[in-house]
Amino acid sequence: MVVPDHYSEGTMFETSPTQSSPFSSPRAGVKASYGALLAQTMTLVGIALGVLTLGAFVGQDWTLGASHVAFFIGVGLLFAQGFIEPLRRGLVGTVALFGIALALGLGLGPTLNAYVSVQPDAVAQAVGMTTVTVLGAAALGTFMSKDLARWARPLSLAIFVLAIGSYIAFAFGSGIAASPVFSIVFGVISAALIVIDFNYLRLRATEDDVIWLATGIFVSIVNLFQIFLNLSRN
Repeated sequence: MVVPDHYSEGTMFETSPTQSSPFSSPRAGVKASYGALLAQTMTLVGIALGVLTLGAFVGQDWTLGASHVAFFIGVGLLFAQGFIEPLRRGLVGTVALFGIALALGLGLGPTLNAYVSVQPDAVAQAVGMTTVTVLGAAALGTFMSKDLARWARPLSLAIFVLAIGSYIAFAFGSGIAASPVFSIVFGVISAALIVIDFNYLRLRATEDDVIWLATGIFVSIVNLFQIFLNLSRN
C-alpha cells in the first residue's frame, strides 16, 4: 500500500504553524468551475495511471530487489511532494506526479506480471472492482453537500499508521498485511479519502489544488487495486 503525498506537511497534516492545510480553509488561487477543475484533475489521474501501466510493463522482468528500490523511490517522491510546495503545483508538480507514477509502476511490475501469468482473471476482477468503487466514492463525494474536510486528518493518520504497520509486519515476516480484515479496513479508508477528495474538489478547490488532489486520488486508486488483488488470494 502507498501513503498519499498529501498526508504530510502543508496538506492533510498541518505540522507547521506557518502553513495551513487545504482541508482547513479555502486556499488562495484561481477559482474555476467545478467542471473545469474536475476535468483537469481527472486528466492528470488518467495520464498518471497510463504512466504507471507503462512502468509496470517495463519493470515486469525486474528483480524483486530492483522493484523494491523503485517502489520506495516513488513513496519518497510522495513525501517530498507533501513537504515541498513547488512539487504540488505547475509544471514541476505535474512532472513530480508522473515521476511518482512511473516509479510505483516499476515497483509493481514483477508482482503484476506474476498475477497476469498465473491469475489473469484476478487482475481483471481487481480492475473492475476498483473502477466501481472509485466511481461510487467519487459520486458520493461530489453530491454530498456537507463539507467533509474535517475527516481528512483522522483518516489520513489512520491510513498512515496502517501502511507503516504493514511495512513493519512484512519486514518481520508477519502475514497480517495480507489478511482479509486488514485489506478491508485499508480499502474502506482509501475509498473514504476519495470521497473527501471529490467533496473538497467541488466545495473548496482552486486551480492550485488540482495536482495534489490528482496525486491523492491516483494513490488511493492504486491502493484499492492492490487491496482487491490481495483479497483475490484469500
